[in-house]
Amino acid sequence: MTKRVAIIGAGASGLTSIKCCLDEDLEPVCFERSNDFGGLWNFQEKVNDGRPGIYKSLIINTCKEMMCYSDFPIPDNYPNYMHNSRILEYFRLYAKHFDLVKYIRFKTNVCSITKCADFSSTGQWDVVTRDAEDNLESVIFDAILVCTGHHVNPHLPLDSFPGIEKFEGQYMHSKEYKDPVRFEGKRVIVIGIGNSGSDLAVEISRLAKQVFLSTRRGAWILNRVAEKGFPADMLYNSRVNSLFPSAMISWLAERALNSRFDHVNYGMKPSHSFHSQHPTINDDLPNRIISGAVLVKPNVKQFTETAAVFEDGTAEDIDVVVFATGYTFSFPFLEESVVKVDKNHVSLHKYVFPPQLEQPTLAIIGLVQPVGAIMPISELQARWATRVFKGMSAPKDTLFKSITYPAWMN
Repeated sequence: MTKRVAIIGAGASGLTSIKCCLDEDLEPVCFERSNDFGGLWNFQEKVNDGRPGIYKSLIINTCKEMMCYSDFPIPDNYPNYMHNSRILEYFRLYAKHFDLVKYIRFKTNVCSITKCADFSSTGQWDVVTRDAEDNLESVIFDAILVCTGHHVNPHLPLDSFPGIEKFEGQYMHSKEYKDPVRFEGKRVIVIGIGNSGSDLAVEISRLAKQVFLSTRRGAWILNRVAEKGFPADMLYNSRVNSLFPSAMISWLAERALNSRFDHVNYGMKPSHSFHSQHPTINDDLPNRIISGAVLVKPNVKQFTETAAVFEDGTAEDIDVVVFATGYTFSFPFLEESVVKVDKNHVSLHKYVFPPQLEQPTLAIIGLVQPVGAIMPISELQARWATRVFKGMSAPKDTLFKSITYPAWMN
């Protein structure tokens, strides 16, 4: 009998999970709370709770050669670094080619996923869902693939910024940002120098009176375009680099980046090495800094009614604060005994399987933040998980010594 697999979310990880289930003759049922697939890459004008959001101009930081699924190359006429609308187009082509949409239940929210009473022997799960008409349904599944991502719940650390409660201007999280029109003629501070923070600082600076980019520890700034015009990630992500010590690669990378512009002179020299933190990719940021449109500042010490006071003792009048401070993730439909999230960390074997489960019939797909695109990683994770579900592969015995596999896995 074909085994049923519930897939939670129809984004980049959910789509490839459907495909991997079909490859292993498993029956996928994908639950998507919105009315369309694409997840993070499906741009919406309105900010919606419970789903990720991106800004209108967003371009991916990974070239198409390094982000496509293994069995469906991105069309030749697509640019190397794609606008979010082209990524969604690619997902539509992928879904159509493999006939994936018929396995997705749209406008369906997953309320709970709990172990069945005989879970220790069957590994089965009871999945309760709610549809658009508010109807509840409980269905038993043989396995679960959780593909909800980690760009849904904004991390807004207001406690770390004394005085923000009396600030008379506006403040917002970067998830709320869609375009720069509302910032025209204003003095704006962007807090955070990650990819979103640097993108927003650059774009807002084209209309704002002044943009300040506040960073606690600086960042290494990479270009998308490398030597001779090749995509940087395609050029540098090679097996050759794995032959050299990490410290040597970091030294060479930092030397090359500083030859483009000295990070000390631009106020962005980090104390960490190139390999120890996620780099920031932005071709335009140095140009906006050298022209004065963006001023790099240290961490904010406190806010007054009208200004930001920085740790170096300087202060600037501010109209709007944009917190590009990342996201938190959670699994509200799962009990803590299944997956426990502690301060944005979760224990997963190989970043996929909760090791404490008696049966390896639940996997988390795409819960990683790689230097590069999530699509190929999610595909490989889903391939492994579906083969574990089918009994063709298994997690490491050292973490799953006590498992007695269900009969259908043998």
